[in-house]
Amino acid sequence: MYRVLASRGLRAKSLFDKSSTSLASFTPSRLNHSLPFATVDAEEISGAHPAEVQSFVQGKWIGSSNYNTLLDPMNGEPFIKVSEVEESGIQPFAESLAQCPKHGLHNPFKSPERYLLYGDISTKAAHMLALPKVADFFTRLIQRVAPKSYQQAAGEVFVTRKFLENFCGDQVRFLARSFAVPGNHLGQQSHGYRWPYGPVTIVTPFNFPLEIPLLQLMGALYMGNKPLLKVDSKVSIVMEQMMRLLHYCGLPVEDVDFINSDGKTMNKILLEANPRMTLFTGSSRVAEKLALDLKGRIRLEDAGFDWKILGPDVQEVDYVAWVCDQDAYACSGQKCSAQSMLFIHENWVKTSLVSKLKELAERRKLEDLTIGPVLTFTTEAMLEHTENLLQIPGSKLLFGGKPLKNHSIPSIYGALEPTAVYVPIEEILKDSKTYELVTKEIFGPFQIVTEYKKDQLPLVLDALERMHAHLTAAVVSNDPIFIQEVIGNSVNGTTYAGLRGRTTGAPQNHWFGPAGDPRGAGIGTPEAIKLVWSCHREIIYDYGPVPQGWEVPPST
Repeated sequence: MYRVLASRGLRAKSLFDKSSTSLASFTPSRLNHSLPFATVDAEEISGAHPAEVQSFVQGKWIGSSNYNTLLDPMNGEPFIKVSEVEESGIQPFAESLAQCPKHGLHNPFKSPERYLLYGDISTKAAHMLALPKVADFFTRLIQRVAPKSYQQAAGEVFVTRKFLENFCGDQVRFLARSFAVPGNHLGQQSHGYRWPYGPVTIVTPFNFPLEIPLLQLMGALYMGNKPLLKVDSKVSIVMEQMMRLLHYCGLPVEDVDFINSDGKTMNKILLEANPRMTLFTGSSRVAEKLALDLKGRIRLEDAGFDWKILGPDVQEVDYVAWVCDQDAYACSGQKCSAQSMLFIHENWVKTSLVSKLKELAERRKLEDLTIGPVLTFTTEAMLEHTENLLQIPGSKLLFGGKPLKNHSIPSIYGALEPTAVYVPIEEILKDSKTYELVTKEIFGPFQIVTEYKKDQLPLVLDALERMHAHLTAAVVSNDPIFIQEVIGNSVNGTTYAGLRGRTTGAPQNHWFGPAGDPRGAGIGTPEAIKLVWSCHREIIYDYGPVPQGWEVPPST
């Protein structure tokens, strides 16, 4: 099946054909035949030819006798062996982090030429990702471990490339821009600087194997930190290959360590190595545990039960239905920004919106991975949740609710049709037990749909206020008074407002992250990088001169 998907995916390669001017230091003709950094071939990985993933520490790739053998999400074959570090092997990683001082590998007063170095590395890496063969390599590799359509995987590579392009040349040192304020007397000035933390750690999930870890890794490096990176082992082969590309583009081998391990081992490293800051993207449960373990030295982009409200002004029904389908079911719903709950104004209920949603959902198929394996919920778990919801008075199944047919997806993963369950808004708010059931995040092709009448907007806002995760949201309306009311009474850190509002598809050109939590992390933009990967340091210069005729004053 994979070869069929790969050939169909060529249609989406136009994303990569707008490559930048080639650099003299590269030999693109060579890349037409081979990739000088790659150690695997995405198409050849199989049970007969399994790939191996290594860790990287203190400038060397290392293996381990402890292998985590991964099953192909599409057919159950053992197709990747991840060499995982055990608890007895964490010392080199702890020592490597300890070698980095608190003031970082560079800062405005130390090795400032490294800001330029990382501008050059970004330039070269962006150029590499602009080469169609390289972009296609990463797109297909993503598909192998986190099955999604070629277009969705290609979009991840495209956003990653555009991010790197944003930080070419002098843009890295511009991140460390300082400011000065006049003092109280001649010779005094206060200067504010962005300062690195030094040794840091990054822990990222499976759903975006390239974009999330690469953007956070480069942000950490730009600001002068030394990161230890851990990506979910199910997909870490993607970032392992990206590390090799970065080394090829000039990344100093001692600047980044890369570890494969289970959660328990990584937790021990965090406790023993005592990093100055940790970025965690993943589940709320693990996030809260780490916040306690690390005594608050953490930034979080945790779970997202994301909502969309369709306002009273109905227009462009086909377009809005299509965006709702993409938000809920692209990548099989495995986005932290996926549409989890849809609030439909009664005016929209009178249209063909819901029937169009059903039609769009039903055209998704396993053959092109517009629907595919769910990597963190089993089919049984999702069906059980559906049944529990249908016990709520007035609830009903709008579509889906059945296992996928004719597939070889292993039972450890989920295989569910795109599903929507309607629950009356009065029942959602009836009691805390029902509310918690309805707002349970199912990281798969699943959403809750409800309706509200023109005088029930306060109920919708009450539902929003009770939510714990505040990542993305959408207010689909061109009514400025309605938009003002919803935005003024909600929190979500990345909120799209207007007729074309969505919850997913975050590019590299705007902030993406939660709000309402001082631990919240952002990704992708200069503001996000400075917030997450640096702190403020104030230096007050006071050179004098001492006033002529100065005498020692009385004690105070």
